[in-house]
Amino acid sequence: MPESTVGPVGEWGRMSDVSIVLPCLNERQALGHCLQIARQALDTIAVRHALSGEIVVADNGSTDGSQEVATAMGARVVDVPVPGYGAALRGGLAAAQGRFLVMGDADGSYDFREAVPMVEALMDGADICMGSRFKGGIAPGAMPWMNRYIGNPILTGLLNLLFHCKVDDAHCGLRALTKPCFERLRLDGSGMEFASEMLIKGVLLEQRIAEVAVTLRPDRRGRPPHLRPWRDGWRHLRYLLMLSPFWLFGLPSAIFIAASAALLSTMAVVALTGFEVTRFGNYWAVLGGSVLTLGHMGLILALAGQLYGIGERYRRPPTWLAPLAAWFTLESMLLLGLASMLVGLVILVAVLAHWTKHDLQPIGNVLPAVLGTCALAIGMQNILGGFLLAIVSGNSAEFFKTQCPANQPLGPESLPTFARSSPLAAEPEKT
Repeated sequence: MPESTVGPVGEWGRMSDVSIVLPCLNERQALGHCLQIARQALDTIAVRHALSGEIVVADNGSTDGSQEVATAMGARVVDVPVPGYGAALRGGLAAAQGRFLVMGDADGSYDFREAVPMVEALMDGADICMGSRFKGGIAPGAMPWMNRYIGNPILTGLLNLLFHCKVDDAHCGLRALTKPCFERLRLDGSGMEFASEMLIKGVLLEQRIAEVAVTLRPDRRGRPPHLRPWRDGWRHLRYLLMLSPFWLFGLPSAIFIAASAALLSTMAVVALTGFEVTRFGNYWAVLGGSVLTLGHMGLILALAGQLYGIGERYRRPPTWLAPLAAWFTLESMLLLGLASMLVGLVILVAVLAHWTKHDLQPIGNVLPAVLGTCALAIGMQNILGGFLLAIVSGNSAEFFKTQCPANQPLGPESLPTFARSSPLAAEPEKT
């Protein structure tokens, strides 16, 4: 029967197959229990699959002696000076040597033996394996009612709606992923939003995601948790929106443009034919023009968000865009902008001519002036937006040509900064 290769301090220098990473900030009271259970999990993995393992404690500045507890129990301690749950996990995962990475809280609320099926899911081809507390069970007192029945279901539902993640529990603290997947995701969240970021970027990069049942138990630390429901809930929500430019900018802008185009077209038909079903006055024309201009700006911002995600390699270029990529350039944006401004100037000159011809009398219908002003504003937005897109594309006039394919293998030179030489993971061993 294979022995566990989780050894005392000094043996961790060799490469491991499985790394269990625990973020830690003053967890002395519960840490010993967690490390004992994590060692049992690695023993089980060694017996079943002959895989070696290590335990990494990513310490985030503990002052209660947690580091000494971890070192005494054979874990490797990685100092992570940047504060935050996500920063601690990024530092620990970057320093971990295993092919399979397991992350779980150091407060005793998770049983690391339940991570064994997660590692087996990774061995079967999954890139990420999520735990589901709603499938496995939540012990009485383990989760506040607001988190269980309001916060988690709402955020998980939004995440599934926006990104089609198809998971039951998007914020479970016990999960696993492969080291190559971790490098592909290029994670950068420092707070609790790290949990959402990992799942969202995994979906955007079409990583294979599995889910297994886990149990949540009351924690053993004897003090209030670091989690702050309202603050951390908002951090999750804003992160969902920041990583979804279609829902944040694109869809509202498309609705604005469609509604304003319908309104202005109806008013134009009424003005030209004299036939009207209902009365649209000048105020409606001003409203329609404002909404149209706002919608155009929103589309530029949506495209900028997409380009940024592609450039950062957590989003794949849309397949439908490939035939049109040659047309998405700075020059095309400038030409379209100039053409729109020219049309606007022509309309406004015509309005001015009409006004002077009628002895500078008030004009009853402001629709032509609104259309000319909108064309002028949209043209200028197109020009400025073109330069914005060029900057987001890496200072390139060809927005998509220079974008690196998201599925291209990552070499060391293209890893996130923290994964190469990171202030998050200062040199690891504590003696």
